[in-house]
Amino acid sequence: MGKFSAYKLPLKSLPEGTHDFDYKLGKQFFEDMESADVRDADLDVHVKVVHKSDLYELTFTIAGEITLICDRCLDDLPWPVDTSYHIFVKYGADYNDDSDELLEIPESDQTLNVAYMIYDTVALTIPIKHVHPLGKCNRAMSALLKKHRAPGSMSADSEEEEMMDNMLDEVEDASESDDTPVDPRWNELKKLNDIN
Repeated sequence: MGKFSAYKLPLKSLPEGTHDFDYKLGKQFFEDMESADVRDADLDVHVKVVHKSDLYELTFTIAGEITLICDRCLDDLPWPVDTSYHIFVKYGADYNDDSDELLEIPESDQTLNVAYMIYDTVALTIPIKHVHPLGKCNRAMSALLKKHRAPGSMSADSEEEEMMDNMLDEVEDASESDDTPVDPRWNELKKLNDIN
């Protein structure tokens, strides 16, 4: 039994009318797809198949959340998914996917495996650059990045990071300038840091 055999739609044997198929996608689905981007997933997939004479109309509706890796701080980045995909399928002499709207499959195929259609639909919701919103990255990692950034290497992304770092510094400065009394042991520890 193959990894994706559960995603085979029995098109040939479907009577005319509307048919519904539901799938639950988790981490294992994306591991089987060898996806480097998706670390975890909790997705509900609904496939609606409308069979009219020699044409099958497939509508995929996918909702839930995937977990990506933040490009900046390497922490988990939850990413909401709420998307749909629509395609027509018909039987023909040979496999033909030249059109974005129509897929032709050979008469000899009894089923249509939709695993890759589902994966592609989810993959298209993933942004090219996956980063936390401004100020939400792991602060320790952001500080390390700032410390080890080469001087004079400012791109548009670096300017955004610099702005974020400045905002974090302001927040730290504001928290340090509180009127709350500071435990004197911290001051002694800061002296050690200043020596290094």
